[in-house]
Amino acid sequence: MKINRLEQRHSNPGPEDWFTGRVRMEPLIQTESPARVAGASVTFEPGARTAWHTHPLGQTLIVTAGVGRVQREGGPVEEIRAGDVVWFEPGERHWHGASPTLAMTHIAIQEALDGKTVDWFDHVTDTQYSGG
Repeated sequence: MKINRLEQRHSNPGPEDWFTGRVRMEPLIQTESPARVAGASVTFEPGARTAWHTHPLGQTLIVTAGVGRVQREGGPVEEIRAGDVVWFEPGERHWHGASPTLAMTHIAIQEALDGKTVDWFDHVTDTQYSGG
């Protein structure tokens, strides 16, 4: 058994290569092989969002606070709220982030395939973010 104590965790700013706007990431789940799950609490300030990305084994988002937006490639921009759970299929290109006026926090859970949990692509444009 391992207890991951609150005071032992640290949040870090989201890297500019992966995010637009102000984002804080707090690692929650970091397992060792043969387990392969990873998870983090991610807080997006208003207007902040991820770049387009995929996960080799999919991703689950559990929205814990605020209002956000999600989009899978080819689909509409959709609003998400605290209490919503979002599933992205393996390899599904997508992005997620806060609404334009409200912050959003979610827990992101994904599994590693051959040590990799995510592939990052280009940044989401303001036009894409606004659904245009």
